[in-house]
Amino acid sequence: MRGVESFFVRVEVNLSSGLPAFTVVGLPHGAVRESRDRVTAALRNSGFPLPNRRITVNLAPGDVRKEGTAFDLPIAVGLLAAGGHLDDSLLPECAFLGELGLDGSLRPIRGALPIAAACAAAGISTLVVPSANAGEASVVPGVTVLSAATLGDVIAHFTGGRSLETGAFDPRGLLQASVSDGLDLRDVRGQAVAKRVLESAAAGSHNLLFLGPPGSGKTMLARRLAGILPPLTLDEALESTRVHSVAGMLGGGAPLVSRRSFRAPHDTVSDAGLVGGRSPIRPGEVSLAHNGVLFLDELAEFRRNVLDVLRQPLEAGVIHLSRAHSAVCFPARILFVAAMNPCPCGFWGDGSDRCLCDPSVVDCYMGRVSGPLIDRIDLHLHVPPVPFEHLSGDGQGSSTAQVREHVSTARRIQQARFRSVAAVHANGQMRAMELRQWCRPSRAVSRLLQRAVDRMGLSARSCHRILKVARTIADLDGAEQIRSRDAAEALQYRYLDHVRG
Repeated sequence: MRGVESFFVRVEVNLSSGLPAFTVVGLPHGAVRESRDRVTAALRNSGFPLPNRRITVNLAPGDVRKEGTAFDLPIAVGLLAAGGHLDDSLLPECAFLGELGLDGSLRPIRGALPIAAACAAAGISTLVVPSANAGEASVVPGVTVLSAATLGDVIAHFTGGRSLETGAFDPRGLLQASVSDGLDLRDVRGQAVAKRVLESAAAGSHNLLFLGPPGSGKTMLARRLAGILPPLTLDEALESTRVHSVAGMLGGGAPLVSRRSFRAPHDTVSDAGLVGGRSPIRPGEVSLAHNGVLFLDELAEFRRNVLDVLRQPLEAGVIHLSRAHSAVCFPARILFVAAMNPCPCGFWGDGSDRCLCDPSVVDCYMGRVSGPLIDRIDLHLHVPPVPFEHLSGDGQGSSTAQVREHVSTARRIQQARFRSVAAVHANGQMRAMELRQWCRPSRAVSRLLQRAVDRMGLSARSCHRILKVARTIADLDGAEQIRSRDAAEALQYRYLDHVRG
């Protein structure tokens, strides 16, 4: 595997005279070198002991590092074919993957779905996988997936005995049945403005920051963001499933990621845990949130170096990781939402006298989040405490299902708008070219923005983000052009610009 993409490895086996030995060559990683002992025990316990000859296994191409335990099964099949136990004329159209237990059982491996996709693209007709991987591999059309529980099952299939079961899975039914996550926006009392901002963020894929005192509902609102996003398309579900498959996070009962991910790592997460790393390289929380939501609660409590690694994925939608032995790319098209208190005690700016923090302490606390990261957030809103009369009343406002339908309508408008633009799917992803084409302000809007620039000291980047949000607000209302009221509403959602101005 290279990130979420797979490459083919040809397993070559040679039996020669000489002192008995078992050698694996072709830049094997530690787990691959250990496959010698697993394969030897599995073959012996399946009734096929290794011959007393010199065995050489070559993993080609030899200049690419091989990692993981998926090579156990193809090595065992190659040894059986070299020893005359299998008809090797049946093997060229087949690919094999799976980890072997010492008793010959087959155990699941990471990355079965991207491997199946690579087989389909290369014209390989048959893929043999462990039974636990059959569901996710069967999602890919164009390749016949055979599931096996043991090495003995594979041997029986290729020697004319009982046939292996063919995997079959229809993802569309699962996608249609997996829209709701059980969290309803009506559970949030009051906070009508915050709900409107949440709807705008979902409709245009705009990154969002909530600031406010403890208990105002910031986290509760953020956790309902994934539920109001449009349902996953099949292509998006396959993209997300690739990442989870490589990370080893797919269970046998859930072969497809059918709902938009919501990832909320703790503030003690490392930079490698957030964007990916380790050896071998695995996706981090950002990539696991691909096509979904990444939520960082108590943003100012995260380490500065951890937050700074978010700049590239928020800007480009991908993560490039370079290590000594490899360089990989993980997808990271996320909707980023964060929540934080405005000061150490949390009560600065809430209209009460509870905050005793010195202004310099407040500035230092807010300064924990770098300016370049704040610049990549389209919406920032102060969330005030909820009045008691709202807490004691019945649920107010629209439900999650109603808001999701509204958001989906706005997204369909954007899909039609950007259908000829490969890298842009929503208003929040627009670049300078798309801004000039689709967010050209009228004279009234230009005058409004000019006054805001003069009063608040807005940067050019801030103005661009205001126009993106205004375009989304217009889409939610079904308006073809950005109106003054759309721009005025978007300006209200730039809390930090108001504070700094």
